[in-house]
Amino acid sequence: MTVTRHDEALAEAYDGITAVVGALDDADLQRATRCQGWLVADLLLHVLGDAQRALVALASPVDGPADVDDVSYWRGFPGGDEQAARHAWWIRRSASAFDRPTAIVRLWRDTAPAAVRAAGFADPDGYVTTQGHVLRVPDFLATLTTEAVVHHLDLIPELPDAPPPGPRATSVAVSTMDGLLSDDAVRPAGWDDREFLLKATGRVSLTDRDRLELGEAAGWFPLLG
Repeated sequence: MTVTRHDEALAEAYDGITAVVGALDDADLQRATRCQGWLVADLLLHVLGDAQRALVALASPVDGPADVDDVSYWRGFPGGDEQAARHAWWIRRSASAFDRPTAIVRLWRDTAPAAVRAAGFADPDGYVTTQGHVLRVPDFLATLTTEAVVHHLDLIPELPDAPPPGPRATSVAVSTMDGLLSDDAVRPAGWDDREFLLKATGRVSLTDRDRLELGEAAGWFPLLG
């Protein structure tokens, strides 16, 4: 069995986002995404915040034990609440403060590789704190990777030539969704990884057939927002 190094998966996830936005002009950066009210530039600024948060957390290790892992961490972030709406509006206004959308891309290009380098140097047996929780370093990196992969898919609906997320990073995100789905249910056999991620995060609605195959577990969707 191949063991995924979490820093390498994060590198692939962030490189994938760079491959999507790196060559976009100001017009393309103002295309719509799957995140309601956000343009590509807005969503990139949101993911940039994760990379900045990673730099702070990885430079400030703490003592354990962890109070959440890479799966239970997400149970504290339900979608659609008032706090999420306020954050979405804050991101929208913050992105509009840049003189042009490509300035966000330049900042992403500087920050994302630095976060990946910090991840590579981090003690895999260590702990960090973020969002009010303590996590093992590998679990923290997995949360960053999962968010990057999901938002990669959010970035590309109006960018038909954009590459998909890489396989190692996607595997981490899928493992997260499998964990949230729990051992008592399995995803429908006809779903590929992309469909699973989009439906597990509420980006795509369940069909009647999906609900039939999922049974009671259909009521758990979306698994995260």
